Amino acid sequence: MCAITSHYNDELRHIEYAVEKYSRMLFRICYGILGNNADAEDALQETFLRYMTKAPLFKDSEHEKAWLIKVATNISKNMLRFNARHSTENLDELREIGVSDGDREIFEVIMNLPVKYRVVLDLYYIEGYKANEIASITNTSPAAVRKQLQHGRRMLKNALEGADSDED
Repeated sequence: MCAITSHYNDELRHIEYAVEKYSRMLFRICYGILGNNADAEDALQETFLRYMTKAPLFKDSEHEKAWLIKVATNISKNMLRFNARHSTENLDELREIGVSDGDREIFEVIMNLPVKYRVVLDLYYIEGYKANEIASITNTSPAAVRKQLQHGRRMLKNALEGADSDED
């Protein structure tokens, strides 16, 4: 086997590995921003297309993951801006992304929060990033991230308490 074919096969295996490893997480982030499966799938596909065409070199897997999250977030936000300027019919589809029945209520409340809170809450609580890392990924300051986490938690708490009082 020639060296070019071997290098191509190695790149292909690495891309397949990255798609397998990060797709669920990136889809959830895109869905959190865009609010529907079709747009989230498009954003995910565009993210991996950029990954393949740019072929960036990464220091380690955390650098690669952060790059993918940043790209997916930026693509999703751009799509959201585009969709806001170009109105379309939105079929409000079921929000079923592997959410267990016990978490469905909390997931629905989070999905109703503004995008900037959804993203930081997801990255902080689900992906385990620290505020400084989220700031780097989202191109904001650590102080802004901490404020968004604070406001997001308060909004989430108020919404959940409101839901509890409605059941009484």
